[in-house]
Amino acid sequence: MGDEESKKWVLMVTAQAPTNMSVIKYWGKRDETLILPINDSISVTFDLQHLSTITTVSVSPTFLHDRLWLNGKEFSLSGDKYQRCLKEIRSCAGDVEDEKKGIKITKKDWENLHLHIASYNNFPTAAGLASSASGFACLVFALAKLMNLKEDNGKLSAIARQGSGSACRSLYGGFVKWFMGKNDDGSDSFAVQLADEKHWDDLLIVIPVVSSRQKETSSTRGMRESVETSTLIQYRAKEVVPKRIVEMEEAIKNRDFQSFARLTCAESNQFHAVCLDTSPPLFYMNDTSHRIITCVENWNHSEGSPQVAYTCDAGPNVVLFAQNRKVAALLLQRLFFHFPPHPDTDLKSYVLGDTSILQDVGIQDMKDVEALSPPPETKDDIAQKYKGDVSYFICTRPGKGPVLLSDEGQALLNPETGLP
Repeated sequence: MGDEESKKWVLMVTAQAPTNMSVIKYWGKRDETLILPINDSISVTFDLQHLSTITTVSVSPTFLHDRLWLNGKEFSLSGDKYQRCLKEIRSCAGDVEDEKKGIKITKKDWENLHLHIASYNNFPTAAGLASSASGFACLVFALAKLMNLKEDNGKLSAIARQGSGSACRSLYGGFVKWFMGKNDDGSDSFAVQLADEKHWDDLLIVIPVVSSRQKETSSTRGMRESVETSTLIQYRAKEVVPKRIVEMEEAIKNRDFQSFARLTCAESNQFHAVCLDTSPPLFYMNDTSHRIITCVENWNHSEGSPQVAYTCDAGPNVVLFAQNRKVAALLLQRLFFHFPPHPDTDLKSYVLGDTSILQDVGIQDMKDVEALSPPPETKDDIAQKYKGDVSYFICTRPGKGPVLLSDEGQALLNPETGLP
C-alpha cells in the first residue's frame, strides 16, 4: 500500500456460525496450549436461525490496535486463545484487492494492520450451550474471508480448535466428527462432516433453558482438574469412547434413533460421572437438569423404547433430541406441564426458535399451557410442577455450517469508522 493512497478506508466481512452439541463428549486435553483432546468426539450442529453467533471483522490502516466487542461490551484480545487464532490466520493470509475502494493489501501487509471484531450471540453465553464454539468458528470463518485465505474447512477447523476445542466442529453443518489426532503439533486434529443436515431431517431438538447464568467452573479449568484427578477419565478415553465412536457413526449413517439415543444418554451420564469423580467434584447440572432427565427417562421407560435422547454439557441446560416432530410435540406437552412459566410470561418469550411446533400441540396462548393434564406415565406422587424453573424453551433442528452475510443491515460495525 503506497503512502499516497488514502488511509481512510475500512474493509469488512460479516458471517454467521452455528453452535453444536456433542453426543460423544470431548472432555480432557492431552495438550493445553494447542487444545488437543484425549479422545475423538461427535456432535450435531444446530440451526443457524436459532443458536448462532454473528461476527463482523474489519481492517483499516486507521485502527491503532486489535479490538473486540462481544454482545456490545468491549473485551481484551490479549488472551492466548485469541492471539493464537489471530497469529495462525495472519500467517495464512493472502493478497486482497478492492478496486471500488482502491485498496490493495499484500500478504505481508496483514502483519502490520489491526482488526476490529464485533460478535453477538443469539443465546446465553457461557451457560453450557457452546457459545465459545460458535464464537471462535465464526471469528475464524469471517477472518478467512476477509484475509482471502485459500485454506479448506479442515485447515480452518484446526485453527478454530486453538481458540475453543469444540469450535472446530462448528465449521460444518449436520453431524460432525473431531479427530483427536496423534501428532504433537496438532496437524491431524481437525473436524470432518459425517453427514449433512438434510441426512436426518426429521430429528428435532428441544432445549429447556434452565439458567442463562455463567457457570461457576469454566470448561477449561474443569477439564484440567478432571485430567489431573479423575481415575475414570483415562479408562473412558481409552476403553469406552473408541467403541462408542464407531457405534455412533453407524447410528447416524443408518438414522437408527434407538442406538443414537442409547449412546447419547450413556455418554452424557458418564461425562457427568467423570465430573463427580474429579477432585474437588464438578457440579454442572442442577436440580432442574435432573428433573428434566427423570421426566424423559420415565417416558422412555413407559414406552418401552427411547422416544427422546438427552445430553448435557458443562452447564445446567439439557439438550433433548426427539426422533420426529410428533414426539417433539408430545415432549413439549410434558415439559410444559412440569415446568410451567411464571404467570406473567408471554408465550412468545417462553418458546423460541421453531414455534410452529406449538400448533401441533394445540397451544395458542398461556391458558392452553395451564390447562395441560399430567402425562399418562406420571404417578400421582410426582405430578409436581416447578414453576419458573425453566426460563424458556428453544426448538431447533440440525442445521448447516457458517455462512457469509451481507454487510448492509447485518454488520455489527459501522462501515465508515469500523466501530460498533
